[in-house]
Amino acid sequence: MGQIVLGLMIPFIGTTAGAGCVFFLKNAIRPSVQKALLGFASGVMVAASVWSLLIPAMDMSGGMGRLAFVPAAVGFLLGIGFLLALDRLIPHLHLDCEEPEGPKKNLRKSTMLVLAVTLHNIPEGMAVGVALAGILSESGQITLAGALALSLGIAIQNFPEGAIISLPLKEAAGRGKAFLYGLLSGVVEPMGGALMLLLSGFLGPALPYLLAFAAGAMVYVVVEELIPESAQGDHSNIGTIGFAVGFVCMMILDVALG
Repeated sequence: MGQIVLGLMIPFIGTTAGAGCVFFLKNAIRPSVQKALLGFASGVMVAASVWSLLIPAMDMSGGMGRLAFVPAAVGFLLGIGFLLALDRLIPHLHLDCEEPEGPKKNLRKSTMLVLAVTLHNIPEGMAVGVALAGILSESGQITLAGALALSLGIAIQNFPEGAIISLPLKEAAGRGKAFLYGLLSGVVEPMGGALMLLLSGFLGPALPYLLAFAAGAMVYVVVEELIPESAQGDHSNIGTIGFAVGFVCMMILDVALG
């Protein structure tokens, strides 16, 4: 049980450590570095979606023969739809954007920035939770090392995300509040992971669907938010290089440790 709790908390620790950069860095992250970090996060999430979630989902459905792709395909599309609904229902504001998305609410800019990052973190927590549920199911398709590799990979890409959300808020809110905002954006990760663990206990046969659901939710964030943000303005190739490095790092983590 201790390893399960550790797996749930590792991504949150990554976000918190990134938010802690407000106490050590004087200025916001340079745009070129931010592009590289966003690209890196995108690569990690896409690789994790494939190796840690979609492939195990199809392996678990091997008894369906040629239809083994069905749970992965259905779950993936449901995950996309779930994040699309959250994107429409929750007011949020992305960095370097003036117009908020979602329903019109009279919220402070800092609050909407935190909500935007929180939307990113929800599927990441779900992914870790459902991977850990795969261990508890004893299906053999997901190992403890593989689940912890997923958790560690997400924590690595959460570190720059925590810094990216906290540093711009430092001047307006102060170091303490900026750190708190970054920390709060990551709280949903262990909460989302715990929810998926609970659901898997009641919906054991649906585990392949849940794995693919988490993959779809993460890919939505990558395609809708991270890649466009990393490609804005000049030197968009920096984000592409970051994507390649993140993808390869997560692939190595998953294959070597899984």
